[in-house]
Amino acid sequence: MFTGRIEGLGTITKIRPSGQGKRFTIEADYPLDQTKTGDSIAVSGACLTAVVIEGKSFEVDVSPETLFKTTFGKAKIGDQVNLERALRFSDRVDGHLVSGHIDGTGSVKNIKTLGNAIIFTFEVPESLSRYMIKKGSVAVDGISLTINNCDKTSFEVSIIPHTAKLTNIGLKKIGDHTNIETDMIGKYVERFVKEKNNNYDDDKKEGKSSVDMQFLAKSGFL
Repeated sequence: MFTGRIEGLGTITKIRPSGQGKRFTIEADYPLDQTKTGDSIAVSGACLTAVVIEGKSFEVDVSPETLFKTTFGKAKIGDQVNLERALRFSDRVDGHLVSGHIDGTGSVKNIKTLGNAIIFTFEVPESLSRYMIKKGSVAVDGISLTINNCDKTSFEVSIIPHTAKLTNIGLKKIGDHTNIETDMIGKYVERFVKEKNNNYDDDKKEGKSSVDMQFLAKSGFL
């Protein structure tokens, strides 16, 4: 589990085949103190396992599924990535709960400056935008951000100078792709509602009513 508060940047220094996937070597721009082999590190939002650690460098295996779902399928040597080590139970959650499981990718649609902020608009498929709400949370390349506005095909966020300097979002140009993780709460709510509706349909077919005194009391009607 992560918070979306980026610790620093990393640079991909090596890419080589690893079975049907790939192995990346990444050089962090900060010391990896207290990080050990087997620890989880979010690399531009994707939860990956450090299999080798040497100084500020570490290696991760990237599975075929991750290559397909994320921007890593087109990664190249020299690319800069956002890094965040896994949340400890004693840590404060300054961003929002981020699982490191990428839902898909988006692309930079527009960039403009407003006061001291940079306004980014990202284009995303409806399969991602359905889980976004105004003032809700989203992780872009692992960065915890608040959605200013959104519609079926895009969403907008504000980037302060500190975030632009510390992360790779300050390097993004129109057309660049990013990893997107939507807020997990929306996905759970959708699942629960779907199951409840399915159970309701089954009860109707069997002539049963899903509305009884217990349901009304639980829902606050009694």
